[in-house]
Amino acid sequence: MKQTSLVIIVAALLLCCMVVPVNAVLQEVTLKGTIATLMPQKNTITIDHPESYGCSYPSTGAPICTYTPITVEALTGTVPDASAYTIFSSGDPVIATSVGGAGGRWITLAKLFGSRSNEQFVTDLAGDLGTIPTPFIGDYTLDTTTVPDCSTCAGTTCTATSANVKVMSAGREVSAKTLKPGESFTYNGRNDGSSMAVTFVKGQASSATCADKTGTDVMSGPQAISVYIVKVVPPISAAQTNIRTATTTRPDEALTPLAPGTTGTPLPAPSPVPTTKAGMLPLAAIGAVALAGLVLVMKKE
Repeated sequence: MKQTSLVIIVAALLLCCMVVPVNAVLQEVTLKGTIATLMPQKNTITIDHPESYGCSYPSTGAPICTYTPITVEALTGTVPDASAYTIFSSGDPVIATSVGGAGGRWITLAKLFGSRSNEQFVTDLAGDLGTIPTPFIGDYTLDTTTVPDCSTCAGTTCTATSANVKVMSAGREVSAKTLKPGESFTYNGRNDGSSMAVTFVKGQASSATCADKTGTDVMSGPQAISVYIVKVVPPISAAQTNIRTATTTRPDEALTPLAPGTTGTPLPAPSPVPTTKAGMLPLAAIGAVALAGLVLVMKKE
């Protein structure tokens, strides 16, 4: 009887381990610094004096997100697209995101506007839109969704055939387009001299949306990464208005004040980042043990 019960417990644990999905992602590191060197011949850009972005989570209140200096003087990475060399110049303040660690491969580069480090906005971007915590200037945001080619999937990602792009102004949708790789469009429907131009260079989409990609095909692997080129022409008033009075598009993009006694630059909390489901494993194991215990009780009765 005891041997049979042990077999039931082990089997239940193994079953739960098998059915709980695992979805690993590549580590993303977001930094802020200044463009130092552009080397088109090597396909790289070097950023001086990088500071690493991170958040602390107090027991009460909103997360406190800051950039903290790191020990290296400079970081070099490959660019997401060659157009970066026409967008960025030496000395430009930027935010950059790399995958797999700090530097090595930039998946996003964003140019900053604003004289105060804690009151800056993005005017130009090359790379993936979802990795930069700072909002675009002019109260613009973008909402994008890539469409997979389900015949080209490898694990968790597929080549994107197109991207559905929505331009939001002051939180309201003002324009929407479906772009194929290489296509662009510009929105300039406001009366303040501002505009937003968007190009979908290339991209990936999750294979989870493909009906035939189930089971182990979508259990683990890297996140989908896309490349966009975005340029925002600021409103005429941007150079005249105290930037501290500028509004952001969403409440979660508002500048968060630092808690008393803390140091650093207050920044908007980042958008939720995909997390692995491996953390569900302990709960599944506990459930399996409880199930096995119930079986033992029933057998004793």
